[in-house]
Amino acid sequence: MRYRAREVGVDGGVRLVMESALTARDRVGVQDFLLLENFTSEAAFIENLRRRFKENLVYTYIGSVLVSVNPYKDLEIYSRQHMERYRGVNFYEISPHIFALADNSYRALRTERRDQCLLISGESGAGKTEASKKILLYYISTCPARDNSSYIRDRLLQSNPVLEAFGNAKTLRNDNSSRFGKYMDIQFDFKGCPIGGHILSYLLEKTRVVHQNHGERSFHIFYQLLEGGDQETLKRRGLERNAQSYHYLVKGSCPRVSSINDKSDWKAVNKALAVIGFNEEEVEKLLDIVASVLHLGNTQFGEDEEGETHITTDTQLRYLTKLLGVSGTALSQALTHRKIIAKGEEMISPLNLEQAMSSRDALAKAVYSRTFTWLVAKINQSLAFKDDIYYSGKCSSVIGLLDIYGFEVFQINSFEQFCINYCNEKLQQLLIELTLKSEQEEYEAEGIAWEPVNYFDNKIICDLVEEKHKGIIALLDEECLRPGDATDITFLEKMEDTLRNHAHFVTHKLSNGKTRKAVGREEFRLLHYAGEVNYNVNGFLDKNNDLLYRNLKEVMCLSENPIMSQCFHQEEVNDQKRPDTAATQFKVSLARLMEILMSKEPSYMRCIKPNDGKQPGRFDEMLVRHQVKYLGLMESLRVRRAGFAYRRHYQAFLQRYKSLCPDTWPNWEGNLQDGVATLVKHLSYKPEEYKLGRSKIFIRFPKTLFITEDALEARKPDLATILQTSWRGYRERSSYHRTRHAVITIQSWWRGVKDRRKARRRREAANTIRSLIKGFILRNEPRCSDNEFYLAHVRFSFLMTLKRNLPKNVLDQSWPKPPTGIEEASEHIHTLWLRNTMRHYCRRVQPEWKHQLEQKVIASEMFRNQKDCYPQSVPKLFLGTRLEADQINLKVIQTLGNDRMKYGVPVIKYDRHGFKPRPRQLLLTASAVVLVQEAKIKQKVDYGTLLSISVSTLSDGFFVLHVPTNNTKQKGDLVLQCDHVIETVTKLAIMADKIHNVNVIDDSINFAVARGKVGAIDFTIGAELRVVKAKGGHLAVTAPRLNPA
Repeated sequence: MRYRAREVGVDGGVRLVMESALTARDRVGVQDFLLLENFTSEAAFIENLRRRFKENLVYTYIGSVLVSVNPYKDLEIYSRQHMERYRGVNFYEISPHIFALADNSYRALRTERRDQCLLISGESGAGKTEASKKILLYYISTCPARDNSSYIRDRLLQSNPVLEAFGNAKTLRNDNSSRFGKYMDIQFDFKGCPIGGHILSYLLEKTRVVHQNHGERSFHIFYQLLEGGDQETLKRRGLERNAQSYHYLVKGSCPRVSSINDKSDWKAVNKALAVIGFNEEEVEKLLDIVASVLHLGNTQFGEDEEGETHITTDTQLRYLTKLLGVSGTALSQALTHRKIIAKGEEMISPLNLEQAMSSRDALAKAVYSRTFTWLVAKINQSLAFKDDIYYSGKCSSVIGLLDIYGFEVFQINSFEQFCINYCNEKLQQLLIELTLKSEQEEYEAEGIAWEPVNYFDNKIICDLVEEKHKGIIALLDEECLRPGDATDITFLEKMEDTLRNHAHFVTHKLSNGKTRKAVGREEFRLLHYAGEVNYNVNGFLDKNNDLLYRNLKEVMCLSENPIMSQCFHQEEVNDQKRPDTAATQFKVSLARLMEILMSKEPSYMRCIKPNDGKQPGRFDEMLVRHQVKYLGLMESLRVRRAGFAYRRHYQAFLQRYKSLCPDTWPNWEGNLQDGVATLVKHLSYKPEEYKLGRSKIFIRFPKTLFITEDALEARKPDLATILQTSWRGYRERSSYHRTRHAVITIQSWWRGVKDRRKARRRREAANTIRSLIKGFILRNEPRCSDNEFYLAHVRFSFLMTLKRNLPKNVLDQSWPKPPTGIEEASEHIHTLWLRNTMRHYCRRVQPEWKHQLEQKVIASEMFRNQKDCYPQSVPKLFLGTRLEADQINLKVIQTLGNDRMKYGVPVIKYDRHGFKPRPRQLLLTASAVVLVQEAKIKQKVDYGTLLSISVSTLSDGFFVLHVPTNNTKQKGDLVLQCDHVIETVTKLAIMADKIHNVNVIDDSINFAVARGKVGAIDFTIGAELRVVKAKGGHLAVTAPRLNPA
């Protein structure tokens, strides 16, 4: 894009220079409102915002103030790469960004050793909370780290989910609206490493606990607990998942929000609490308090026959007693009665139904708000830097982040809006004073005369609110404390009597006919710096008093819940002095905040939301104009533009525009101020358009800068042509000279190398030929110097031939014939090679393969050249067993006991008399051969009693196990047939140690049928395998010959 011109920084990174965008100002506006031509026009201001918003440029400067428009979408401009781009860069060197503001404050902290603060303000939904998160993330990610500071960084980041859960809520304008003001100090050591933090909270909207407008929700933590808590957690606290079951959560009629995932947020909050340092007991007690607020909302009251109020929901009272750790009787009494002390005497006064419900709501608000205060204090303890020796005021600094509510104007504005707008008046006063102060200091430092600036001083409005005895807060407190029947209307009348002559205060009674219709009878109007606001006085006295009855405090002071015992103190009950009102407390805390901010160097960020629907790309001009007015942006711009619109250091100005003057181009060798003076003289600047300070040039009108920037843009094509021409000529000349010199050098060197190599090779060849001829002639003579070379050559040639023609394996008997004289050496080498080859072969043989070979060797000894089917068995591996464990009946395994099976194979057993074939399993154990029929052991032959094994020479699978005939346990010899006869007989012979008792018989095998009776198996060669019963009681077996002789 053309307007995003780029320059290469000192560190080699690409930077977007601020002035580069001026050439596209008609399309994307200006990056600094100070450069607006018509800076007094609100329409021009908003149009510049709109142009930049349409181009996804959401950040714009007003001098050092950053204006942000919420894009309601991810722009992907907050990555680590973007952080590095803005780190250590001058504030105006690069396009506006929140990282630039954060980095500018950090660099000022490091270089000037003065505390900094960043003030973030804007309407709900404008992006204040997200902005503070981005700033915090920038510091955590880019600042140097100490060895043990990782836990501090994690706790700083994880404090946000906890505070958002307990202090944020869904409103009509924002699904994650902060309902409290937050000021966070981030502590840095002298090296710039984050080492700790501290948080201050302001004006928590505790009325939201008991009441929400339609379409809004209470604080997130209630819904997170109900949605994300496990069943045991809820059951222990008497809760159910349905938020509609709780009186305090149904008023907004919005239990679920599509953009909020309460279940995942619950997990994030639990994780954050663990990271911050909450133990399990503290988390449990904290959740007890949250649950107790829900039960308080469901606590109902009734009246008996005598008109006395009592609690009608015993279940809620029972859970409140358990969760808050208080006496149920005492709590019930305190919720329905009020203790009054008059002239040292205590009196108990019963409350009516309405008063009891107000007392209940007051307790709920007090419990929640004080728990929130405790939570902030607990987080502060976790963030506090513990190394007292290392940490001191001299070696550390802080950057404060103020995330505060912006100016609020609603259809009906109440006490909360009054306090918020009073806070914004104070902040606007601080902004104007510090802006003027910084402007005056810069002018004086540069030696330029300061011209007084006329601006609206809102001190008169601040005094109207906070002045002693006559201010609105003083009158409100006086009305709250006076005896008699004080109401909101009497407070309004008191203000009318006291402030009737004030120019910025109007009521219905004091207004003229023109404005009377716009101000209600129960309203008063203040003329703020940002415009007129009507405040409805209904509820002012109650919200300002915010009293909790003494007997309720007494009950809570006795709480066994350790958090509640820290929130309610006995001293508070014993103190007879009336506590400060809410307005006074806010006024005091705001004064302390102003002191904190005045002690620091402030930076400002103003957040704007472009539409109420949170829709990306939509720019509501009326809404934006409303915010521009209430944020005081036009006033800030007018004060900043009262003098000079643009200022830059001489070096930066001269570096950018030196090409516009022949005297300063391409380089200026003299004093920088003289160079700038020469440049502006050539550009025909008029004296009233600029001033030269000690280190900066000040330009009064943006038009002057625009003309200069346009001239630079017009000059760029000529500059590019000049630079391209010069560079190409230089590049080609340099390349030619380098190439020519290289060619000459390489040619000279290479010629010399070639000639020297050629001469050396000729000498070596002649000497070699001469030595070979002489050696060949004397080859049969004893070894001497004349034939030594030849004989060595013969030996070497033989060895090379041998190397290329070594036998491929141990079975290869070939060996090259040696020349005369080295036959013995050849034989010795042959023997060594054979041994080495055998050794390598044996080493490569695995134990399993070795066992396999041993069995094959034994099989070869027994059957080679004797058994016809032996050659077919050679390439087949012998298996460990032919029967799997699940194929053998469990009873057989149990019967064998410790005599475990080592090999099993299916066989066919032939009866001794009728030769009927029967399928059996043959099992070889460590001590015996076992014949099995299903679950029954039919015959067991111990290896010690086995006489011999007989097989035929043919390819049949028959084998006979011969046993002693005088053994009464045996029924006779076993006649078996097996498909794996070579394997089975080999394994049986090895295990029974009968290798030499295996008989290979040619014609017939005799076997013992019973005592004194003998049977026979006759073997003949045939076309196929046949087994039949022959005459004479013999068994005839015909088998084909597989390997003809």
